[in-house]
Amino acid sequence: MPILPTIANSTDELTGIFKDLHAHPEIGFTEIRTASVVAEKLREYGVDEVHSGIAETGVVGLIRGKGHGNRRIGLRADMDALPIHEETNLPYSSTNPGTMHACGHDGHTTMLLGAAKHLAHTRDFDGTAVLIFQPAEEGLGGARGMLAAGLFDKFPCDEVYGMHNAPNGRPGKVGICKGAAMAGASFFDITVQGKGSHAAMPQQSRDPLVIASALVGQLQTIVSRNVPPLKTCVLSVTQIHAGSAYNVVPDTATLAGTIRYFSDEVRDLAETRMKELCDGFETAYGVNIRLDLRNIFDVLINNADLSDAYLEAASDIVGAENISGTDDPATGSEDFADMLKVVPGAYCRVGHSGTVGLHNPGFFLDPEILPVGASIMARIVERRLPLERHGLS
Repeated sequence: MPILPTIANSTDELTGIFKDLHAHPEIGFTEIRTASVVAEKLREYGVDEVHSGIAETGVVGLIRGKGHGNRRIGLRADMDALPIHEETNLPYSSTNPGTMHACGHDGHTTMLLGAAKHLAHTRDFDGTAVLIFQPAEEGLGGARGMLAAGLFDKFPCDEVYGMHNAPNGRPGKVGICKGAAMAGASFFDITVQGKGSHAAMPQQSRDPLVIASALVGQLQTIVSRNVPPLKTCVLSVTQIHAGSAYNVVPDTATLAGTIRYFSDEVRDLAETRMKELCDGFETAYGVNIRLDLRNIFDVLINNADLSDAYLEAASDIVGAENISGTDDPATGSEDFADMLKVVPGAYCRVGHSGTVGLHNPGFFLDPEILPVGASIMARIVERRLPLERHGLS
């Protein structure tokens, strides 16, 4: 693969950064050490401006090219880890018990640092590269936090690009789904406030466990009986909590879960039916049911033209035979969607040799992919901000 020279010469350094970040994972909005490493490296590479503390732990770097153009291209990487106990037995495994980079954000951060080093060294572009290191992608609202802190007001971008690793055993394969590419997501919590009793006298209770269990089954009918068959929706109840003793019918039971969707119309339908079912169960069983619904992720929509531009940049690095613009949509979610609602852009996936799925305690990101991702990110800046636009070379 024709890795960009500055990045190729920095492979050992990038691998070292990646392993260090992997060994020191931090949960969203607590990425203090990670942000410090990022800011230090950006300054070391000669990045023109480094801004820290955006949405608590976010970092933004600016690199100005040789030309005098006003266009700006954003590159974004996420930095946070997950509350998972690592089981990879890697020599650089997590040193923070119960916390792990099980989604590869350590790799994404390293790739963007590699791109930063190349762009700051060569500056073979006309305009400004905006490097966005985002905290708290894993459902904690990091993108929305940066936007609320004035990300694109302070650091305007004409286009913005993101990237994610894909542990599919296909190293260097780059894919994009044009249009609606990743699902939006709402999270929900349901509290059934019943009436407790002795377990030997359940007639004296309004058993919240029985009610919650029945409600789980009815919630599944929303997709099977309300959402049109040709529309995509996933509704999963992922938690149920109740009780503390063998001989006590508890007072309360709680449910939690998520809705995934590709259109606001489907989301609204699912949420309306959830409310109606909770209201109906409340009346039928004579209990109080509280439903808390929160939109966490928007639908990620890739701009078709900019997706093609991203693939062309990737083709320069991995070859035309290793790119695809027809990937299927994914029901997983990604808060880069919030940035794409404000600034047009695209989000690609880069395959590597790992085959254990994301969010798994055995997840492994192959470091061999780091210079590939870094080169693609740098290349999209060079392609979208060509020097020849102003007769420069």
